[in-house]
Amino acid sequence: MATNPMLNERAFERARENARTAYEVMTVQGTINKTFALLFICVLGGMISWTNYQSWAGFVWPIAIGGFVMALITSFKPKVAAFTAPVYAFLEGLFLGAVSAVYNAQFQGIVFNAVAATVLVFFVMLFVYRTGLIKMSRGLMVGIFSATAAISLLYLGSMVLSLFGVSTAYLTSSSPLSIGISVVVCAVAAFNFLMDFYFIDEMTGHYAAPKYMEWYAGFGLLVTLVWLYLEILRLLSKRR
Repeated sequence: MATNPMLNERAFERARENARTAYEVMTVQGTINKTFALLFICVLGGMISWTNYQSWAGFVWPIAIGGFVMALITSFKPKVAAFTAPVYAFLEGLFLGAVSAVYNAQFQGIVFNAVAATVLVFFVMLFVYRTGLIKMSRGLMVGIFSATAAISLLYLGSMVLSLFGVSTAYLTSSSPLSIGISVVVCAVAAFNFLMDFYFIDEMTGHYAAPKYMEWYAGFGLLVTLVWLYLEILRLLSKRR
């Protein structure tokens, strides 16, 4: 049971069935390579919209919706991840570049700090996982899954409330409560990396997942990275 909806056990189980006759199987190194390729594409998209974000401002939501559609297609059709994951990465990069430029115009230097913090958290969680400082148990996995689901419901509920004119200052203001919620969300996002690493290890070590699942796994990691970056960006803006 993976907390990241893009890295779920059912998808890997289906892939394992398809891989029984495959010549190439998913590997950790292959997953790392695909993840860095997607990151490069995402950064490229971000640089394009960052340099001229005024021109992209009117397309932010269409781009976000397009990225969401690509995410859904990838999550339900892992076989096409080699094609849809790069498209998702590019669209997400365009979205992040424009959003980051807006934040940076208001709070100079905040984007660099958010990027640095995101990278630091990623490698810290990778170190924690590899050294076994935190053991992956069923109880921990259920806890992370439950926390992630609760956050999703919180955000969804807040969106619905805002449509009816109800204040959601507990998420958007700079109050201690809002900052506290952002800290908790960032922590949950960081712990999702442990789940991602664990399932990649499981599926490359105990299952014969086909080669295309490397793109699928890299896509899942990118989803977590994007989520964490946005949450850190919001947290830093609240503290400013």
